[in-house]
Amino acid sequence: MSGRPPRMLIVDDDEMLCQLLYRWLTKEQYDCTAVYSGEEALAALEQTSFELLITDLNMPGISGIELLGGIRGKYPEMISIVVSAVDDHSIAISALELDAFAYVIKPINKSETLINVSNALRHRQLDLENREYSEEMNELVIKRTRELQVKEEEVRLSRDETICCLTRAAEFRDNETAQHTMRMGNYCELLAEKAGLDPELCKLIGDASPLHDVGKIGIPDQILLKPGKLTPEEFKVIETHCEIGRRILGESSSKLLKTGADIALNHHEKVDGSGYPRGLAGDNIPIVGRIAAICDVFDALTFDRVYKKAFSIEKSIAILKEGRGSHFDAKLLDLFLEALDEILLIKTHYSQ
Repeated sequence: MSGRPPRMLIVDDDEMLCQLLYRWLTKEQYDCTAVYSGEEALAALEQTSFELLITDLNMPGISGIELLGGIRGKYPEMISIVVSAVDDHSIAISALELDAFAYVIKPINKSETLINVSNALRHRQLDLENREYSEEMNELVIKRTRELQVKEEEVRLSRDETICCLTRAAEFRDNETAQHTMRMGNYCELLAEKAGLDPELCKLIGDASPLHDVGKIGIPDQILLKPGKLTPEEFKVIETHCEIGRRILGESSSKLLKTGADIALNHHEKVDGSGYPRGLAGDNIPIVGRIAAICDVFDALTFDRVYKKAFSIEKSIAILKEGRGSHFDAKLLDLFLEALDEILLIKTHYSQ
């Protein structure tokens, strides 16, 4: 923005409310434009770039929902807030699915409005930084992959360096430790071996599984690091880390990073089809995802997380068993539990 104040477009057919928002925000040194219909908003968007759109929901002509739908994807660097007198959960979800950052119920409050605006602009800035970071990561992966063709030892060293960088990025964003990713790699490789997979694939799974949560670098801090229970809207944002991880890793020609992309995308799927992001079921979930799901949940249960304290081994095993055949692949879970002594040795060796 080159030091200029953020530009905001305020859209509301209630002229008094529109001007009230205009006064509040201009006093905060924001550069505001006020219009009174969806049609005027579209015309303004064609003429000027805005960082933030604040739109009413129910307006004559083009409604707020129609406005969001019409501009979705057209202005990727703009973030939106919906202001409405309608307190309806399904409508709020529709607005959030159209990439609105927040759904604010009238009558509006000045402090709440300014906080929402500030949070929206921070979310936008983080999103832009993450996009830039993802592009840099993709360029780095492509560059490294080309270099890896020179000779075998250079391939190994460069690959390990790339994995280390990506893993550290995920750890930094999620307050995780290096031990967590080391445990995931060892757990997944061991379970793959117990499942009788090809030794080369077992090693590949062990090397790639630490990247399972790399997509969390694209999740805002206020959601990723929230100590309490997530709202349904916040959980929808968390769910996107699977697809973000796939996009970061999946464009490479590297077999290792492609395997990491498969794990990142599928490690929250459940065998009964109730998981995310695609709701796959049974064997439609790649085996790397089914393996990582068991190992990731076991590690989450047995160590402290921002939202919980560690459970005992006994309680953790009981929870895993409850998910047998619904959350987890039954045969793989049985193999995991049969190898529990080896699993616990890994846990102890790479404890926090």
